[in-house]
Amino acid sequence: MIILTSYRIVMTCQLAMALLLSWVFFSAQVYAQTPSRNIKPHVDDELRKKLKSIVAQADSFEDRFDAEVWLVQKSQVLQRFVKDHDERLNMLKEIHRAAKMVDIPPEFILAVIQIESRFDRYAVSSVGAQGMMQVMPFWKKEIGRESDNLMDLKTNLKYGCTILKHYLDRAKGDWKEALARYNGSYGKYWYPEKVLVAWQKYWR
Repeated sequence: MIILTSYRIVMTCQLAMALLLSWVFFSAQVYAQTPSRNIKPHVDDELRKKLKSIVAQADSFEDRFDAEVWLVQKSQVLQRFVKDHDERLNMLKEIHRAAKMVDIPPEFILAVIQIESRFDRYAVSSVGAQGMMQVMPFWKKEIGRESDNLMDLKTNLKYGCTILKHYLDRAKGDWKEALARYNGSYGKYWYPEKVLVAWQKYWR
């Protein structure tokens, strides 16, 4: 009886030791595969300088950290449409500023521009709509500014964002109705659906 009890004690100790060693080995493997938060990732020096310059000008953000994070994230997505990173950063800064001025999420404006012009600043549609947000030239006459250049990035964004905001307010926050009015396809929802899909897939 004593021998049997001793045998059970030895077996229990050996099992416990084996479990302990397995846990130590597993922990070491996990730790080895976990990236250290203190290891600084490689950042291109030229991009850092340009980003720093853009961030300093980005006055529509809460702080510079928010600006840097947003610009880097959206620049990675925008790269498929705009190859030059200087142009991307400047474009994103102006889009963010124009959107914030009318209290529309910048990510939504990005989705609208993707569908309207695929970020072509010089796009002209078959009906004469111009620039990234495809603004119709008659709006210039409507507000008495016929000399405005709708191919200019800032001007185009101000017009486009203001028009979209007007339709959004008129639709009492209904994005589908606002987008359909913006596109001139009120009563049909193929265009709003395209914008919403782009927003959810690329920009949220």
